[in-house]
This record gives sequence, structure tokens and C-alpha cells, in this order.
Amino acid sequence: MQVEVCVQSQRNQSSANELTSQHLALADISPQIWQNWFTTWLESLQPHIPSAPSYEVGVVLGDDDAIQVLNSNYRHQNKPTDVLAFAALETECPQSEDMLNSMPLYLGDIIISVDTAQTQAQQQKHSLLTELAWLATHGLLHLLGWDHPDEDTLQLMCRQQVILLKKIGITIDFH
Repeated sequence: MQVEVCVQSQRNQSSANELTSQHLALADISPQIWQNWFTTWLESLQPHIPSAPSYEVGVVLGDDDAIQVLNSNYRHQNKPTDVLAFAALETECPQSEDMLNSMPLYLGDIIISVDTAQTQAQQQKHSLLTELAWLATHGLLHLLGWDHPDEDTLQLMCRQQVILLKKIGITIDFH
């Protein structure tokens, strides 16, 4: 299975928060690691995902200011959040069979606030890398149609995240 992951850092241009720069530097996970993570996760989620010869996911590591703008614009919540997912599969787009067989299936974009991830990592007493992986799995599941409108579905989703993290060698306590 081929998976293309495009990772970029983005900070709100008006943010002069020096701590944000430090967080982004701490979050410097190589593109190959992101690639390996998403490949492993998507392989383990087969056959419960749309079939395609390859997949594409965008990951943006931003700060609280940048994610607050998105959260306000798209979820009407004018506050920072830890992760947002913009699923490409939610909209119907006519595609020919040849196109589906020749192009990567674009799943969507995951935006993670490294500021919030750092805070949550400290609260949970684990590394920033672990928190970023946790948030990435959460975003990926949203891209694939998972949702958590109530506590029961949130628990199911979190248990799936724990399973995905174990696949890449990260163990996390989830209650």
C-alpha cells in the first residue's frame, strides 16, 4: 500500500508567541516517520476503508492562534482545539474508474495545534510525540468517517486509537 503524507508547519502570522516556535521545533517528526505511521494505520484499517491503489493525507502542525481561526470559521467555536479534520470523502465527486485506479485517494487534511498538544502531553504525562500520534489517529479516524456524538462512540473511537498506536509501538493508558 502506498500512502503519501504531506506535512507542513503553519503559524498564525500575527502570533509572536516564542513558545509556539519552541513547540513546533519539538514537533519536528520526520516526514518518513509520518509516512510510516499513516501507512501502518491504513493497512491495519483495511478492509474498512475505501479501496484505492494509494492514499494521500495532509497534516498541518500549527499553533493555537491558527487553529482557533479554523475552529471559529468551520465549527463556530471561537477557541483553540487540539485537532481538526477536514475529510475529503464527505463530498460526492464524480470520478471515473481510470481516475480512481491511477491517482491517490485523497482522504483530507488533519490540523493539529502543537501548543495544545504540548499542554495535553504534560497533563497526560507522556511525550509530545505520543500526543501528536494520538491526535493524528483521532484525525485520521474522522477522515474515514468515524465520529463521536456521544460518550459511547467517543469510547469506541479512543479504543481504536489505542489499537492504532500499538501498531507503531506507542503504548498509551486510556481509561
